[in-house]
Amino acid sequence: MKETNKFIATNRQAQRDYTVVESVECGIELKGSEVKSVRAGKINLKDSFARIENNQVILYNVYISPYAQASYLNVESTRPRRLLLHKRQIGKLATGTSQRGFTLVPLKAYFSQRGFVKIELALCKGKRVYDRRESLKRRESDLQIRRALESRRRK
Repeated sequence: MKETNKFIATNRQAQRDYTVVESVECGIELKGSEVKSVRAGKINLKDSFARIENNQVILYNVYISPYAQASYLNVESTRPRRLLLHKRQIGKLATGTSQRGFTLVPLKAYFSQRGFVKIELALCKGKRVYDRRESLKRRESDLQIRRALESRRRK
């Protein structure tokens, strides 16, 4: 990803609950009123996941709030949405998810340089409770070290 991409939403819960093994950029199939809502930043990736069905990747539980001006043209806010990937990429993700404990989780939603909505989809392995505690301890110790170094530089 390039730095010029504008981030719309991030799935912070996924970073906490999963270990990211591999990530891939993919497009998402949206209706017209959904694009307007996404441009307004009204998208939520919390508790969302993806599955591979009939050689297609389907994204579930992504909440895109209804666009107020669309009236009767609005679609269901949590409908399943198709992700756009190449066959080779879908095959690679399918072999990854066939292993026990692996799942597909969206990490970020953003606009590409050309203005298209993109999703960063990751092949993740779930963390156990002790793994989460360990990463929390590591993050806290890193923060304390950084603060100590900054305070030494000021003196």
